[in-house]
Amino acid sequence: MQLVRQKGKMTTEGVMPGRGRARHPRAVATALLVALLGTACAAQDSDGRDGARPNPPNQPKSGQQINGQDGPASAVSRAEKVRRAQAARAVAAKKWGLAKTPLAAPLPPATKPALTTRKGFEVAGGESLPPVFTTVPVTERVVFLTIDDGTEKDPELLRMMSELQIPYSAFLSDYVINDNYGYFREMRDRGVALHNHTLNHRYMPGLSYTAQKREICGQQDKLHKLYGKRPPIFRPPYGNYNDDTLRAAQACGVKAVPLWAAEAFPDRMEWREWDRDLHPGDIILTHFRGPGDWEGTMPDMIRQVMKTVTDKGYAVARLEDYV
Repeated sequence: MQLVRQKGKMTTEGVMPGRGRARHPRAVATALLVALLGTACAAQDSDGRDGARPNPPNQPKSGQQINGQDGPASAVSRAEKVRRAQAARAVAAKKWGLAKTPLAAPLPPATKPALTTRKGFEVAGGESLPPVFTTVPVTERVVFLTIDDGTEKDPELLRMMSELQIPYSAFLSDYVINDNYGYFREMRDRGVALHNHTLNHRYMPGLSYTAQKREICGQQDKLHKLYGKRPPIFRPPYGNYNDDTLRAAQACGVKAVPLWAAEAFPDRMEWREWDRDLHPGDIILTHFRGPGDWEGTMPDMIRQVMKTVTDKGYAVARLEDYV
C-alpha cells in the first residue's frame, strides 16, 4: 500500500480518486492503520533521516557510564583536562625556572598494589607487621616525592608546588613544626597528605617499646587534633627501626612504613641503589630545609629533583594513591 498525493491531499486508496469503485469503509480504516504503522517503523529505522535512531545495545550515550567505565564524551573530556593541565604546567615551569615541563602522571590504579617488606629489611616476627619498603611495586614510570621533618616553612614552596601541580607527601615531627602549625594546615588544604615522623625525631632503636609507642602514638594524636586525621603511614627518623618500632607503629594505627630509594638536595641527588638510577615506583626523600642547612632554597631543591626525574622520563605521582 502506498500513500498517493493528489493536489495536496493524501488518500489510501489503491486507485487514483475518481477512478474505479470506492472501497468499503472498514477496508479503508484497516489500510490507514497499516500505513500509519509503516510510517512509524520507517521513522525508527531511517538512520536519523526521518527520526532518531536508538543507541545499539550496550553502547553508552555521550558521557554515560557502562559498568563503571566512562563513555566517549568522558574520555575526550579527560584527555582535554590533561592537555590543559600540561599547558598550565608548562607556563608554571617557565615561571619557576625548571629546565623542562614535568611529565603528567598516569591515572592511579583502581586497586592499590600489595606491599611487602623489602628483602633485607625484615625484623623478627615481621610477617604480620607493617611493611617496610623503598619502592612501590608498579610498572608505570612514576616516582614519589616525600619531604621530612618540617624545619623550613618556605611559602614559596607551597605556591611553586601548587602551580606546577606536583604531588608530594609530608612526614612531620612535632618538635620542628610546633612554631607554625598553620603552615602545614595550608599545605593540607592544598591537597598534601601529612604523615607521622614522631614527636621528637629520636633514634628509635635506642628507645624502649613504651618510649617508641609514646613517640609514634603521641604524634598520631597531635596530627589528628591539628589536621583532622590519624595518618596510616609512618616513617621512622633516619630510617632506623627495630621490631619494637614496627609493633608500636602498628599499635598506633600505622599500616605502612615507606623509606626511600634516593635523596634530593639543591645541588645533587644521592642514590641508595647500586646502579645510581631511578626505577618505577621509587620513593624520593628530601627535607624541609633552607639556606641555613643547604646551599640553596627549597625551590632550588625542587628544580634539581624535577630535572633528574623528568630527564629520566618519569612523572611524580601521589603516594597515597598507591599506598
